[in-house]
Amino acid sequence: MMYISLGGIIWGMKPQLIGNGIRARCPDCGGAVTTFEFDSQNSGHGYILHDTQHHYDRQTFSRILYYLGKCAGCGRGGLAKIHDYGNVKDGALEWFFPMSIESLEVPTQTPEPIKKEFEEAELCASVGARRAGAAMLRSTLEKVLRDHGYTERHLTVNIKNAGEDQVITLVLKRQISDVVKVLGDEVLHQSWREVTEEEFELAHEYTQNILKNFYDYPDTVAEILKEKGRLVEKVNSEEKPEEVKVEGS
Repeated sequence: MMYISLGGIIWGMKPQLIGNGIRARCPDCGGAVTTFEFDSQNSGHGYILHDTQHHYDRQTFSRILYYLGKCAGCGRGGLAKIHDYGNVKDGALEWFFPMSIESLEVPTQTPEPIKKEFEEAELCASVGARRAGAAMLRSTLEKVLRDHGYTERHLTVNIKNAGEDQVITLVLKRQISDVVKVLGDEVLHQSWREVTEEEFELAHEYTQNILKNFYDYPDTVAEILKEKGRLVEKVNSEEKPEEVKVEGS
């Protein structure tokens, strides 16, 4: 599997067994890379040892260990499953929990429902449910456009209209059309296939770009929309529906 760097962020980083701990992302540290440390005796802050001759990843091992580690940053616990032959440092890491990805910042003026939609996409991907995460990114894109008056039935038309209004750049239009929308459409409407880490992470970054485009400078965006005659349908409206009174109640 390929791991690439975009904007200084290590995308697709797998948890790694490094001597006396696990190097992984911590969700309580915002997805930052940290070390989940075992104690100085290399026995963890708690562990289960299962002696059994077995094979894993084309290698032979004599033990399976379940280790509890502690995040060096925030103190959160993490659980690792390790295969070894008497020495943990030479073992093979099968999995580590919690799973996490890099959480991307969104503009402070992003409406709360849209922010939660984006965060739910991250949560899905953090536990390996990247198909669900891709669908949530598409939904985020759709809601952002709707929030700014692009309310046609088809997402393709709304993206096209936003581009023609020059409220998004040609580069951003292609990013969201060719990656975010296409990936989401494949998940929702085509036969099952795996969504890779690289695919999700690219769509993740491009969805952040659309959020920044509209919510970093909302006043400027509003001026353009006003010039284009767009009626903005705010998805974060706090208006309450009128109370319906029933006679005799």
